[in-house]
Amino acid sequence: MIRSSLVMPALLLAAGMAATPLLTPSPALAADEAGADAIAGKYAALLERDYLYPETGKKYADAIRAAIAAGRYKGLSGEALGAAIDSDVNAVSPDGHLRLRVPEAAAGAAAPAPAPAPGSAAPGRRPPKVPVEQAGWIAPGIAFVRFNVFPMDDAVTAQAAKFMADHADAKAIIFDIRTHNGGGLDQMDVIFPWLFGKETRLVTMATRASVDAEGGSPIAGIASMRMAKGDAGMVAREHWATPNADARLRDAKIYVLTSGASASAAEHFALAMKHTGRGTLVGAPTAGANHFGRGEDLGGGYGAFIPVGRTYDPVTGKDWEGEGVLPDIAVAPADALARALTELGVAPAEAKTLSDAHMPSWPMERRKPRGAR
Repeated sequence: MIRSSLVMPALLLAAGMAATPLLTPSPALAADEAGADAIAGKYAALLERDYLYPETGKKYADAIRAAIAAGRYKGLSGEALGAAIDSDVNAVSPDGHLRLRVPEAAAGAAAPAPAPAPGSAAPGRRPPKVPVEQAGWIAPGIAFVRFNVFPMDDAVTAQAAKFMADHADAKAIIFDIRTHNGGGLDQMDVIFPWLFGKETRLVTMATRASVDAEGGSPIAGIASMRMAKGDAGMVAREHWATPNADARLRDAKIYVLTSGASASAAEHFALAMKHTGRGTLVGAPTAGANHFGRGEDLGGGYGAFIPVGRTYDPVTGKDWEGEGVLPDIAVAPADALARALTELGVAPAEAKTLSDAHMPSWPMERRKPRGAR
């Protein structure tokens, strides 16, 4: 997510962007009242003005305006309007963060769906995720924590900091981000200082220069971000880890559990661990939702997340959009914890029992874009 606006999920954001609700919709308004074409037109204007790649943003806008002219959105509202616009946008160039937000009532949020079986897809919208789950000792000397989101929330940041301090004598830590859909840097910035013995460059984040110039970058002003040389038309900042005074976790083994649902800020975390060689990724390729940005109100309870930048490996210049961050040990996400535990010397039968007791209740597969053709 990063800061928000970004905070919409993305810092990072989320592949479905799930970290922070975009905007509180106006329940009395629907697309047919606010005007489907007006909503689409505002979305087109924002994409053209702020999307991180200007040429692509212009193509998105042209496609939406052509659809308006053809009457494609007439009479549509709610999910139908969202699917139509998303389909037109994805036909130009898929982006893991582009998804029109529809009013809660239109999305059927009033009746939360029952919890699905572990790892399965859930119909409709569900209650917000608990940011931190099952934090504690999972086996002698091995700490475990699941992050479902990195919210801009001081209480969650304090919780993350306390977990690290309480488990500073661990020989290994397993970070489960298999159901982590996005967020910002706050929790990462209280985790990383424990894990590195020297100042370490983690990733680079570049924001469209015109957005940065108007004060619209969601990462400007964050203490762990340092200005760097970037590509033309972009303002680059590097995310750095600065060690704290406690050296107990410097040599601890780090495992990061990943899945196709690990998106945005979760992928930032995964790339930071992989690029620096500090952690071992176990599971499946992540969601491939790279671009960070900010939320925008389109009227009538509708909203959009506009990607304004990208995060990438500072050595190769490569980001993970579409492909995801690849694991070091590829296994089915449901088997990732058992594999990490066996790598740490836990007997296979015990590892399976512990894995079953720590199985996420949210989906662990990559989400299919709404409106995908």
